[in-house]
Amino acid sequence: MMKKLLRLLSRRHCPAVARRTRRAWARNGRARTLWLAIAALMALRAAPAVAVEPGEMLKDPKLEQRARKISEGLRCLVCQNQSIDDSGAQLAQDLRILVRDRLKAGDTDQQVKDYLVSRYGNFILLKPPFEWDTLLLWISPFAILALGAGAALRKSRKSRQAVEDKPATPLSEDENARLKSLLEDGRA
Repeated sequence: MMKKLLRLLSRRHCPAVARRTRRAWARNGRARTLWLAIAALMALRAAPAVAVEPGEMLKDPKLEQRARKISEGLRCLVCQNQSIDDSGAQLAQDLRILVRDRLKAGDTDQQVKDYLVSRYGNFILLKPPFEWDTLLLWISPFAILALGAGAALRKSRKSRQAVEDKPATPLSEDENARLKSLLEDGRA
């Protein structure tokens, strides 16, 4: 199976890398582990995580496509960082069904979104609009970044100031003698 994967990767991506990896694989097993990890990541990336069940799907492909497009922009209220299309929560399933019912009833995409926003607020949108009630949501990342940068700058200035304020202590007689001997040995 690994050889098939290597052949597939070598044809599609970089043949030279695949050849070197095959040689390294023959020498040690770490390359095999690396390729397995790469293959697993590629498989995870290629397979989208969609929680839409077959019973929820609409028979009309155009309506289903519209429902998917709307669902991608709606937040699961349970998971809070996933779209309702990706979430497996019961509430997300109910919302997916509600979206499809509204589309079957003849609502436009905007009407479906407006209906859900009127019911759940702007929080249901993964990309909420820039309005007064969402101002804190939009500005807070920049404010936190600015506060962090200010704190780091203040800390570096304090540490630099502490080093500059600390008076230099003169060398003792023993240290002066050792320094002179080291300097003389360096010249010779």
